[in-house]
Amino acid sequence: MGNLEILVKTLKRYNRAYRNGIPLVSDHEYDSLVEELRDLDPAHPFLASVEPEKFTDKIEIRHPVPMLSTEKAYTNEDLERFLKRVKKASDEIQITDLRFKITPKLDGLAGRDDGTFFTTRGNGEVGYEISSSIEKGVIPVGGRGLGLGEIVISNSYFQEHLSDNFEHPRNMVAGIIASDNLNSLAKQALENKVVVFIPYSTLPTWEGKAEDLIHNIGRITSDLASKTDYPIDGMVVEVTNDALKEYMGATSHHYRWQIAFKTRGETSIAIVEDIKWQVGRTGNVTPVMEINPVSLSGATIKRVTAHNAGLIKKKRIGPGAEIEIIRSGEVIPKLEKVIKESDFITIPEECPECGKTLSWSNDFLKCDNRFLCSAQIEQRINHWFKTLGNTDWFGIKTINKIVTAGFDSLEKIYEMDEKQFIEIGFGPVQSKNLANAIQTSKTKAIDDWRFLAAFGISGLGKGDSRKIIEHFKMEELINAKSIDIMKIHGFGEITSELIENDVSVMRPTITHMMSLGFNIDITRDKPVNINNRISGKGIVFTGKMIKGPREDMQAEARRLGAIVQSSVSGRTDLLVCGESVGASKIKKAEKTGALIISENEYYDMIKG
Repeated sequence: MGNLEILVKTLKRYNRAYRNGIPLVSDHEYDSLVEELRDLDPAHPFLASVEPEKFTDKIEIRHPVPMLSTEKAYTNEDLERFLKRVKKASDEIQITDLRFKITPKLDGLAGRDDGTFFTTRGNGEVGYEISSSIEKGVIPVGGRGLGLGEIVISNSYFQEHLSDNFEHPRNMVAGIIASDNLNSLAKQALENKVVVFIPYSTLPTWEGKAEDLIHNIGRITSDLASKTDYPIDGMVVEVTNDALKEYMGATSHHYRWQIAFKTRGETSIAIVEDIKWQVGRTGNVTPVMEINPVSLSGATIKRVTAHNAGLIKKKRIGPGAEIEIIRSGEVIPKLEKVIKESDFITIPEECPECGKTLSWSNDFLKCDNRFLCSAQIEQRINHWFKTLGNTDWFGIKTINKIVTAGFDSLEKIYEMDEKQFIEIGFGPVQSKNLANAIQTSKTKAIDDWRFLAAFGISGLGKGDSRKIIEHFKMEELINAKSIDIMKIHGFGEITSELIENDVSVMRPTITHMMSLGFNIDITRDKPVNINNRISGKGIVFTGKMIKGPREDMQAEARRLGAIVQSSVSGRTDLLVCGESVGASKIKKAEKTGALIISENEYYDMIKG
């Protein structure tokens, strides 16, 4: 089993245990492993999605808007780069009063309370209904229906009563949510009303301009932390303008208008012993420095990213080089500077996996043998099954064995049966499981955008696949031209050309897979009637709905061509109100000129 596969397998095991309230390692150790994976393979699917939770015997609820993770900044330079990106975006849409909000980053269990459903984050797309936790005694601070927040326990109570029995407050919280059989300590904490759901909107905040933020971040952090009697692991910095938030959008992992700021870590001096080169799914050949083991922030460090081949050349990094490394936020360290250069610089000319000549793309080495390089083929097949997410058994080790046996494409793998798996060396039970998994992946419902994202088309991650599928059906996309793709907001000329080129090369595979009869849920089809009253309109649904779940209303609105939004902004045309709607949201809609209608009026509208 390769180092990368072992690392991912370990992360998944640790994450499952952590989410179930029985952690095997500390938060710091888990974070360091995540960063190690990021160094080894920045494009790995594990890093591009929200780390999943699993609660047995609980109903799954689809989030109306994805609950994503947060991008992280560990230095002032990281924070300044984020502020510059925001400033650039604000200039593009002519936002003159650019302001930021800072709130404590709570270290608990993320959730969403819409007044009807109380749901965990889950995998970011679908969470688990946990309203039973309120019946157990979890207190929703400020009342029900206040949106996103965190389930946490009072810090002072934990330190006084529970720190000898639990490693971290979050472990206690996860146990309360996951289990129906609570121990005496958990029951006592609930009776004392110290386990709470804190909506982010109720947290203490600082608000101001970018220059004030960057100059006073230390004081602001200290001040907000002193006002928060709950576990925190940094501060969340985000823009306040809704139109700018919508314009900046999100990746499949995090919102671009938001970042978590954590404090700078320790530095250490290390000697480089070797440089290893690894091939990712997109063909990038990345150098990783193997160093003499050093202790840094309580962890033993053996590997450090070298970012790209250009850096190896410019900084003359190789065996014998003396480097300074920094461990920011107590995660795996990165190169800070080169103290002593190496006399032995070796840059590979051939791919370490397939042997083909490598090319340069700026400072990056790339294997252009994309569809024949075994490492890239295996990573793409792994990406397919991971992105579909509706079946098990196809781990990277299994895929390696299948590809080595000559089944080196999705077309070939989906023609395999139990007998063929046995013939290439799998046992009878595993062969049966693999054959069944192929069928399951076709019969179990999958969103159309997820099906598209699974192909690994350049420029089409989960977020952009969701966006593009709102404008093109799958059968239209395989013949779409870049000039048509560019008409979609957020798709520039280069990205559009990459998509067209990749789709043209992969068209036979895409067409073949579409012909196999996958159970594709067309959740973002084109409008049923282009002349209906809400097609192209920006709509926000708010309050408790009577005739059905808000998620169902949002799905129907998307099907009819509406642009469903999470908050009122200058681009909102309709605010559809159920019961118990906050006055501030209505006031904002009135200010922006949005039409405010009731749930019944909305249904009358879409029925004509």
